[in-house]
Amino acid sequence: MKRKESFKQKILGWMRLTSRPVVKVYRGYVHQGKAVIFGHVLDLSPLPRKRYRQNLLVNTFSLLRLFMMQPVGGATVRVRGMAEDVRFVTEKDGFFRLEWTPETTLSPGWHPVRIDLVTGNRGAEQPIATGEGEFYLPNRTQYGCISDIDDTFLISHSANLRKRLYVLLTENAHSRDPFEDVARHYQLLARAGTDERTPNPFFYVSSSEWNLYEYIKTFCKRNGIPDGIFLLSQLKSLSEVFKTGQNKHKTKFTRIVRVLEAFPDMQFILLGDDTQEDPNIYASLVSHFPKQIRCVYLRRVHQENEARTMECVRKIEAAGVPCCYFKHSSEAIRHSESIGLASV
Repeated sequence: MKRKESFKQKILGWMRLTSRPVVKVYRGYVHQGKAVIFGHVLDLSPLPRKRYRQNLLVNTFSLLRLFMMQPVGGATVRVRGMAEDVRFVTEKDGFFRLEWTPETTLSPGWHPVRIDLVTGNRGAEQPIATGEGEFYLPNRTQYGCISDIDDTFLISHSANLRKRLYVLLTENAHSRDPFEDVARHYQLLARAGTDERTPNPFFYVSSSEWNLYEYIKTFCKRNGIPDGIFLLSQLKSLSEVFKTGQNKHKTKFTRIVRVLEAFPDMQFILLGDDTQEDPNIYASLVSHFPKQIRCVYLRRVHQENEARTMECVRKIEAAGVPCCYFKHSSEAIRHSESIGLASV
């Protein structure tokens, strides 16, 4: 039995997977005095990628590894070091959401947090594993930004599943391309009405799954996309990898609404594209939150969707919210300048 277990561990090690319990902690945020952090508890998960090289087989296997996860439902996690016992029992897919009131006054910026797995359906309540993460307290700025990811700043071919999978499987977070000038536009929006010392917060809300969290975070850091909070979609298993980025548009609307409601005194700039449902989602958000939406940007990517997208643009503008439907980020930058959101 021990020999069999040892062989299993060797295979997992070669595949850069671990079967040890893992608490995966994602970036969270502070709103109205409350800190919120998200994560997953996993029994099987990929180890971080150490090296990046342009090798098709390596890139393909590295991507597939991100979907080799086994979530743990019904496990209890808690915030480390709190006088108040803040805990959560994970959902069926291993997901947890912890919310608490920090015990000390926090300054704007990033703050560390540690989350303990105290039960994994294994008996005694002792820390089994600990995950480290961080949450963000935004500065008191006028604006916030909510952005999609795929085909908004990351070239992904979302309208064509075959092309999307080809890029995912053959490239990596270091070799993927952003749209030209998109980082420059986002950096200008981060300083809209403020400066680089007190940047506007960014929330990246996407139909991409939590499996791709580290992948997307690495891409953003490498390409100068502003730091932010990622709000992604439900984990997918390896058997569902061919459905990546699909069919979570209704929950995307709900996730954005939560951000708008969390920061009622902040106006938001929405950034998306025309490949999937962003135009409809953003038009609906404008109708529900007209005073909180400062401007909408939609990247023109999929020609077949232009007529449908223009209907949404007209609805947004009829509600009194500026909307820029653009092909190149240089157009979006000029539009931001024209309405006072950018100074170059």
